Amino acid sequence: MKSTLDILPLNSWLETNGKPVIIAGPCSAETAEQVMETTTQIKAEGFANVLRAGVWKPRTRPGSFEGVGEPALAWMQEAHKETGLPVAVEVATPQHIELALKYGVNILWIGARTTVNPFNVQELADALKGVDVPVLVKNPVNPDLQLWIGALERLNQAGIKKLGAIHRGFSNAQETKYRNSPMWHIAVELKTMFPQLPIIGDPSHMAGKRQYLFELAQRALDLNYDGLIIESHRDPDKAWSDAAQQLTPKALGEMLEALSVRSKEYGTDYQSELEVVRAKIDNLDRELLENLAARMSLVERLAEYKRDNNVSAYQVDRFREILKTRAGWGKSMNLFPDLVDELFKLIHMESIRKQTEVMNQPKVSA
Repeated sequence: MKSTLDILPLNSWLETNGKPVIIAGPCSAETAEQVMETTTQIKAEGFANVLRAGVWKPRTRPGSFEGVGEPALAWMQEAHKETGLPVAVEVATPQHIELALKYGVNILWIGARTTVNPFNVQELADALKGVDVPVLVKNPVNPDLQLWIGALERLNQAGIKKLGAIHRGFSNAQETKYRNSPMWHIAVELKTMFPQLPIIGDPSHMAGKRQYLFELAQRALDLNYDGLIIESHRDPDKAWSDAAQQLTPKALGEMLEALSVRSKEYGTDYQSELEVVRAKIDNLDRELLENLAARMSLVERLAEYKRDNNVSAYQVDRFREILKTRAGWGKSMNLFPDLVDELFKLIHMESIRKQTEVMNQPKVSA
């Protein structure tokens, strides 16, 4: 199903002076003092374009801190007056939207737990009809690109043209060092389909721990994301939610200063060299596919042997051996471990599919 989004460029509704947009603030608005102290420190660092804070916090289990609610909107309103920076909050119900607009919230975002449910998104889209407010949509919790696109479409069809996406990573049954697996290819595919759509990276929710923030933020900028949304707290270790992934405003400023912002464009002097390098990449990609096709041909022979000898397609010990040895080979070649792991999981799943297909075919008599 082909789709288009009728949206306005980011720079038409948010001034960033040509730099990546930075949205910063505490995970949760806890007290009036905490919000004001944190936001004024962020303002003083001079890097933020937008202030953020969680007012309503969807939690997995009851009894956790679920946000202050409406009183926190007044604190954000005061922070806007004090700093002159626009403020952004997450909304999950039509009532949230009504209250946020009542307090003059400048930007709304829809969280991952809401994006996953089209009924919820449609309710929000209906509540936003006729409202001229920017809306950012986080990817759904599960790695489903169509759900993400569907949420953007519903809002766009409701008349929201100041629209953007937030990439915060995805839940993954596999254990990784990150809280949420980035799965960069999903966001890249979204950007490929909708090049005019602003994409903002959320390293805080990908990382889960502050020591991984820099590498994830740099990766987002390397992929030409339009900006970052990062959690910052005056005293992170005492935060009421997500303490481990937050930075002080000063530490955040130092991290942002150390990041490299790549140019999205290149001059004519580089064109010929780029064409040479890209031609080499194209050739190598073709070789990769030829090697993959040759591997699948061997898989078919293997499947025929298994069929003829009544052996099951899936051999768990062999799968473990493949993951272990390929990880070692990749490490020796300085390849990113997650890339090697994901690549061979995909290859193995295709091998199983191919073997099952062959094994269910009748044996050809000589």
